[in-house]
Amino acid sequence: MCSKLFALDIGTRSVVGIILEEQNKYFHVVDILIKEHKERAMVDGQIHNVLYVAELIKEIKTELEQIHGPLTKVSVAAAGRALKTEQASVTINIKNRPIFTEEDINRLELQAVQEAQTQLIQHTMDNQLNHYYCVGYSVLHYKLDGEEIGSLVDQQGDEASVDVIATFLPRVVVESLLAALKRADLEMEAMTLEPIAAINVLIPTSMRRLNVALVDIGAGTSDIAITDHGTIIAYGMVPVAGDEITEALSDHFLLDFPIAEITKRQLQSHSTILIKDILGFDQEFHPDEVVEAIKPAILNLAEAIGKEILRLNNQRPPKAVMLVGGGSLTPTITDVLGKFLQLPQNRVAVRGLNAIQNLTKADSIADSPELVTPIGIAIAAKKAPIQYMTVTVNEQIVRLFEMKDMTVSDALLAANITAKQLYGKPGKGISITLNNQAISIPGEHGKPATIYVNGEIATTKTLIKHGDLIDLLEGHNGNNATAQVRDIIDHALVKKIKIQNQPYTVEPIVRLNGVHTNLNTPLHDRDSLSVETVDTIEDLLTSYNKEFIQHLQTIYVNVGDKPLYLPEYTAKLYINGKPGKLHYPINDGDEVYVEKSSLPTVQSIANKLNILLEERILVIFQQEEIQLYRNKFEVRVNGSVYQPNAFIFNGATVQFVEKDTSQKWIFQDVFRFSNWQLPTQFKGQFKIMKNGEPASFDTEIFGGDQLEIILSGS
Repeated sequence: MCSKLFALDIGTRSVVGIILEEQNKYFHVVDILIKEHKERAMVDGQIHNVLYVAELIKEIKTELEQIHGPLTKVSVAAAGRALKTEQASVTINIKNRPIFTEEDINRLELQAVQEAQTQLIQHTMDNQLNHYYCVGYSVLHYKLDGEEIGSLVDQQGDEASVDVIATFLPRVVVESLLAALKRADLEMEAMTLEPIAAINVLIPTSMRRLNVALVDIGAGTSDIAITDHGTIIAYGMVPVAGDEITEALSDHFLLDFPIAEITKRQLQSHSTILIKDILGFDQEFHPDEVVEAIKPAILNLAEAIGKEILRLNNQRPPKAVMLVGGGSLTPTITDVLGKFLQLPQNRVAVRGLNAIQNLTKADSIADSPELVTPIGIAIAAKKAPIQYMTVTVNEQIVRLFEMKDMTVSDALLAANITAKQLYGKPGKGISITLNNQAISIPGEHGKPATIYVNGEIATTKTLIKHGDLIDLLEGHNGNNATAQVRDIIDHALVKKIKIQNQPYTVEPIVRLNGVHTNLNTPLHDRDSLSVETVDTIEDLLTSYNKEFIQHLQTIYVNVGDKPLYLPEYTAKLYINGKPGKLHYPINDGDEVYVEKSSLPTVQSIANKLNILLEERILVIFQQEEIQLYRNKFEVRVNGSVYQPNAFIFNGATVQFVEKDTSQKWIFQDVFRFSNWQLPTQFKGQFKIMKNGEPASFDTEIFGGDQLEIILSGS
């Protein structure tokens, strides 16, 4: 049996009408009709002039009816650019409460989504929460006591928080669509979202476990949807698209905007681009020249899309990116976007109609990526239509836009039931000061409200259906706070530790309202508590052995008005046999050991600075290797001359004063380093030889020279 589908893609610049036939799970594109708006009737995916849009829809309907017969029902989509995305964070106090459960997390997420919804209305002129549908959200981070954590289930601490990114659809977008269709004598058969439409035909459910981004680059905006873990986790939009490229062509080549649009489309199909500017001059260009001229605009488009993908995907590049829409034909856009996201070249691709499974088309219809979304609307609206459903929340009737499996959370959002109403009130707290710092001791947490769906106990994640009755039974209020001194300073109890293998007992000194007290004393509101504790290794060593603090300071000397740090000469700190630092906390039973290090010498500092303190040469004298050396530098430490093997203390000022290096080595210098002497009774003559040649005592010598004194006579 063959059934006919009529769908409309109502875009910012044009409206696309599509006729599809379905037979045995296959779809055939029979006809497509595209008409541009005569007036600016659409802005950012929302109908601003219902009459103009309805008139254009009626024109398309009438023309298609002349070929395909009466059309009374139509499938449509809300534009992805109409979606509003907000990021929000919520933190709650979980100290002294039972272990965190899955339902606690669900209610915390609901509170974060409501915070995102509140932020959204602050950014708009609308102040009604129920003027927006939440179409989805994803968790960016869970945190426990300020540190990111994989899951909060069964965790305990002081604070739990969640960061979410939530997407909302203004109700007015849906209502204006319904009004335009009604004026065009059409009944809305089904509805979807444009990003969902494109994803449903390009990324089947089995692929949605992969982290993939789908980008529909239109004329005025680029719509983005992200899949992961089997679902669509986020939607987004950037106000940069194909028109950006057209404007760049117009500006660079002095073209009227419509002419620039034609020129842009020729880049894909023409080997030579003929351009006539507004002054009437004709010029011919190779497509590569034109692309080079608009390269900055292409980079800007890719960067804007890439940044939004990263924002929606928790600052991680997806595994792959699919591009559809007319703007996806922008030259080099896949390469530039791939480089921005640091993805391989084959992970960013333009997808056309041939990528849609089980689809055929009439020969007259081009295989263009700009038709993916319109055809996807028809198929998605048939396979997964979005309907309205009605439920009752605490005797309040609520209408929901059924875009996914709906849960109790969705109903609570629509009914403006705040997350705070899901718990009883906490008990009164106590405020005290501890070492002049204000501390609040919260009262007992309230017991959670009980949720019922059709009389059965449920959770915020329970699936709901049309006609369900949802009731909330208020939770119990918590008890007022009570505490003793030990509850506040539990971390400062007596500690038994060892320093250099010697045992020590470390105790805090506690005063309540200026009077010494014990740990069992009860606390009252406005009490003042002072505690002197040893919390860190530095505190411990300061109290018990200050000398170690000095050894553990990083050794340095000042050379030429700049500090030279010598960590290799700094003492090493060990806590329980492992390397530690002074700011590490000290715990009961800890063993602290400081391994001292020797001080640096003048020579070691010179070596670190690659300074040769001595000039050396090696010669052969009387068949014996002799090393000659003399000082190149005089070293002054805090103004005094130091020898190379002298130790230098921390913070000293070291100067390397270079001596006169113009002096030459001569033959007679060898006698200062050699034990050779003329025989005592020698009366004869001798010859001074250098490398076999006659020389004298003042002959200049060099490293490697062969020096000799030859004796003759007696």
